[in-house]
Amino acid sequence: MSLRSPLPPPDFELASAFPEVAWLRQVAAASDWTAVRQYVDGLPQGTDRAFVVRVLAETPGVEQSLREQVAADPYDVFALTVLGAREVDIGWGIRTSARAKNVTWEQFARFHAHLRDAEQLLIRATALDPSYDAAWAERLNTARGLQLGRNEARRRYDRLAKYHPGHFTGQARLLQQLCPKWGGSWEEAHGFARECMLGAPDGTLNGGLVAEAHIEHWLDLKSEARTEYLHRPHVHAELTEAAARSVLHPQFGRPHGWVTVQGAFAALFSLMGDTASAAVHFRALGGLASEYPWSYLGKPAESYVRHRDAALARG
Repeated sequence: MSLRSPLPPPDFELASAFPEVAWLRQVAAASDWTAVRQYVDGLPQGTDRAFVVRVLAETPGVEQSLREQVAADPYDVFALTVLGAREVDIGWGIRTSARAKNVTWEQFARFHAHLRDAEQLLIRATALDPSYDAAWAERLNTARGLQLGRNEARRRYDRLAKYHPGHFTGQARLLQQLCPKWGGSWEEAHGFARECMLGAPDGTLNGGLVAEAHIEHWLDLKSEARTEYLHRPHVHAELTEAAARSVLHPQFGRPHGWVTVQGAFAALFSLMGDTASAAVHFRALGGLASEYPWSYLGKPAESYVRHRDAALARG
């Protein structure tokens, strides 16, 4: 499909939504960990630091200077966490996002080796500071990748939630663990998503978990069953409530992660044919986009343009 459209193409650059990302990438690439640490330490109380750690972990080549940092100070919780997250990122890059049946034995072996290295670093970080949210959030990734099971993942999430109730990144990672593809069930996944939404203040991201659960459920169905699923009245009602409690609430402040959550609602309302509701979310996005959920619908940019243009033309 051509991307010719009367509107600009979608902007998938994370730094367009959060300008600090460009600076974080620059200083991480320069191994200026003092500047990064000062930035992280100065974040307001309650900030989801997992977002910043993930930005740093996705910066190519930072693992070498981080290993030097950890070797020089084995008690540096921040360096342990970022290096652990970097090992996770390298490992998942080797495994890819393919279903297990499409991943080779060699890929799995290398993937697990990096996750085991990450696990040791992150265990040390959470032992030194049991309240460090980003380390627990990464340990939810290693629990899933190493197939440690739902009980262990829930234990880790409960440790995180003890200090950081309503931690969106942690909840999103546990939600993935609760989906059938990782050994859970749809009853568990939808129940947890709703529990997170109801347990959080209105105007926060947590309602977006309801949308994520429905996207995952929709994707898991055979093609002929997907339309029927989205036309179930309770699905539309749950999404409408979740959007009102989160991204459409007057108190919503667009924290880290909001583009992905807003996009999830835009995609779902588009798929179910509610172009008026989808248009509200596309207008709020203003052309910003993230790979998820649009990669689930085909080529991300093409999917975004197709659904956006249809929604704005009718809604």
